Amino acid sequence: MNASRPHATTRSPVQLAALIVGAVFLLVGVLGFIPGVTTNLDEITFAGHQSDALLLGIFEVSILHNIVHLLFGVAGIALSRTWTGARNFLIVGGVVYLLLWLYGMFVPHDSGANFVPFNAADNWLHLVLGLGMAALGFLLGRGAVTTRI
Repeated sequence: MNASRPHATTRSPVQLAALIVGAVFLLVGVLGFIPGVTTNLDEITFAGHQSDALLLGIFEVSILHNIVHLLFGVAGIALSRTWTGARNFLIVGGVVYLLLWLYGMFVPHDSGANFVPFNAADNWLHLVLGLGMAALGFLLGRGAVTTRI
């Protein structure tokens, strides 16, 4: 046993999933500010559909959009520390992304109400993220795994 780590802990599958999802969101948030990875970065706006910055040349982003990704990433990593937090992050986060998908489907892309901003690629990614996160939360979080330390 390593003397510097007298108590080994293990993560449940739902905690590992939340950690990975959180890390990906954090990475995406950072990449949204990197020239080359995000095209037209010189045309990024704080919020609104006028932002012409495109993450990977596909997904419309703004400073606010990137900050949301960063915050979601930090939340996922922090909440992955407990089984309940991880499950809630995935399920509630999935619901949030499904709501964003609906919002993006009904709000015209050139409307002032498209404040985050979204484009068609964002909308379909939000659907996949919402379904995927909720599914991970429900399927991996069916029963708590208790570990004695």
